[in-house]
Amino acid sequence: MELFDDPATTKKTNAEKEAILANVRMPEDWKSALADELTSDNMDNLRTFLRQEYQAGKTIYPPAPLMFNAFDLTPLSKVKVVILGQDPYHNPGQAMGLSFSVPKTIPKPPSLNNVLKEMADDIGTKYSAHGDLTYWAQQGVLLLNASLSVEAGQAGSHQGQGWEQFTDAVIDVVNEQTEHTVFILWGSKAKSKGKFIDTSRHLILTSVHPSPLAANRGGFFGTKPFSKTNEYLMQYGKSPIDWQLPQ
Repeated sequence: MELFDDPATTKKTNAEKEAILANVRMPEDWKSALADELTSDNMDNLRTFLRQEYQAGKTIYPPAPLMFNAFDLTPLSKVKVVILGQDPYHNPGQAMGLSFSVPKTIPKPPSLNNVLKEMADDIGTKYSAHGDLTYWAQQGVLLLNASLSVEAGQAGSHQGQGWEQFTDAVIDVVNEQTEHTVFILWGSKAKSKGKFIDTSRHLILTSVHPSPLAANRGGFFGTKPFSKTNEYLMQYGKSPIDWQLPQ
């Protein structure tokens, strides 16, 4: 084998790309916008990695049908806000394919507790008894993690396997194909993902991460991301987000 393959021999045909896309479960507008990334060598390598992890008997969160849940609940045409997290939760029952969110029956993790506390203080909503953020996603809040999978009990275990390139492509698509979107970036890792966002067309809200270690040092509570988001959306003729979670 040559050290450098001839690109002509490794480039996928249109038929091969169509076959890959046919197996991707994702709203059509996302699939079309992300077609190049979904059929890239990076995603081939990521699929191989995940297949090997499953074959090795490892437990992966979230369950495979929920891995693209953020896209299923928030089609590209509906995106008004992006809240960026880092990794899915790695404890049983928590991860549901939405950043920061957990199912109604699962106790709220500390970071999510802080998010909901800031929301209540910011806009006067009732403090939520649960942490299921599906209602936000259905209104156009893309709850995106930088990595979309993790091994059970192993925080950050799927970083560096290709998800970061994929989610960079997602952010690029939102940046280029939407107008007046709010990007909420909490923590240094989230901020680094937003360096190419066009601030003349979108609003970026940043603060420290809502984890207790960071938030309790100052810089998260009182930043009012929820009211600032709605003010910006209404300024450009968009309906505000109803942040109050149904109880």
